[in-house]
Amino acid sequence: MRHKRYLAISTVVVAGLGVGGGIAVAGAADDDAELPMRGEELERASRAALAHVGGGRVTETEVGDEDSYYEVEVTLDDGRQVDVQLDRAFRVVGSEADVEDDPGDAD
Repeated sequence: MRHKRYLAISTVVVAGLGVGGGIAVAGAADDDAELPMRGEELERASRAALAHVGGGRVTETEVGDEDSYYEVEVTLDDGRQVDVQLDRAFRVVGSEADVEDDPGDAD
């Protein structure tokens, strides 16, 4: 009888740890999740970013970026990419061209 009680208790404890661990992993994954824009938010951010860089196409968006409230990645007609940072009012607060490493650069 005593053996069955310990077995039942240990089964509950192990199951609880498994569920808790799963929740912790899921929570950690959500912290790094990038939230894309939708609807009017996407339209306004896209217009602002495209006007700032002078054209191209929006290839990625993010809400809650580490550098600003919105980030819009624009791919220019020549293939270069520019990340445009916007505040909550869709005003440009910065931009940065993605620079690929030059294979001929020996630094």
